[in-house]
Amino acid sequence: MYLSYCAATGLDWSAPTVWQLGAFLRWLVEQPLPQRGRLPRAEPAFRSKRTANAIVTTTCEFLRFGCLHRWVDPEVVAPLTQAKFLAFLPEGFDPGEDGRFRTAQVKLVKFRVAISGYEWLSAEQVTVLIELAARARDRFLVSLLATTGMRIGEALGLRREDMHLLSNSRDLGCSIEGPHVHIHRRRNANGAWAKARKPRSVPVTTSVVDHYVDYLVERGRVPEALDCDLVFVNLFHAPLGEGMKYGSAKEMFDRLARRAGFTARPHMLRHAAATRWLRNGTDRSVVQALLGHVSSKSMDLYTHVDDQEKRAAVNAVGAARSQEGTK
Repeated sequence: MYLSYCAATGLDWSAPTVWQLGAFLRWLVEQPLPQRGRLPRAEPAFRSKRTANAIVTTTCEFLRFGCLHRWVDPEVVAPLTQAKFLAFLPEGFDPGEDGRFRTAQVKLVKFRVAISGYEWLSAEQVTVLIELAARARDRFLVSLLATTGMRIGEALGLRREDMHLLSNSRDLGCSIEGPHVHIHRRRNANGAWAKARKPRSVPVTTSVVDHYVDYLVERGRVPEALDCDLVFVNLFHAPLGEGMKYGSAKEMFDRLARRAGFTARPHMLRHAAATRWLRNGTDRSVVQALLGHVSSKSMDLYTHVDDQEKRAAVNAVGAARSQEGTK
């Protein structure tokens, strides 16, 4: 995108100033997004400031890479960041001897954005999405993500051989009891990619199995899908029978969200699953294994506190004080 911008504006890609990168940053949020999908948008869509920041960060890393290969002058790269002293350290961070690691390099070309909370879907909202999904494939995808907490890339990369949905899978060479799915990191034709390097298995419920059976019936009506080993395939638009890509999954979730009247994204189902497990008292090490996290610190993202819980805590303290006052 940066190179296309340079070509369109006549900017030398290898020698941008900080001010020119700032203009690129503003262009990213002011330029309408290109049309995608089959239906035209009612109104133009624009990138968020957070997305623009991510693009410029990638651009700066690209320029640093060019500097290593002597395509970009070091004087171009040097002003992109500045040293900042970390007055407040993250929990568990080791500042090193004499605070040698308390200084970090921070980027200069960026928008200020608010730190957003982590969003998840309640059990009731998940049920609404499943009920609104008119297609068996879509119901199965929502149910699978909500039950297993797997990433959307992991789900779209599933192969039919990964679906061990019988009570006993010994005939498949698997000793794991009960219905479950296996998640592997592979190269897939649809571009789906499992983030976790280590393979894992995740149990599924009978409800997920039932949705999968309904999906197989629906999939069986599309002859083009017969030879595709990927679980999720295109059944309703070309190229029929090929692996479902992330763009199609996002369109599906956007469509359901509009009908439901609330925001719904695939990763919100992962947040919801992790939050539900932890609140039900599941050991953190078990949740970590289910999610495929290498570090237990990664799970801190999924421990949400909602407004009702905060109000209940305050009311409990208030009630206790009232009782003490009457004694």
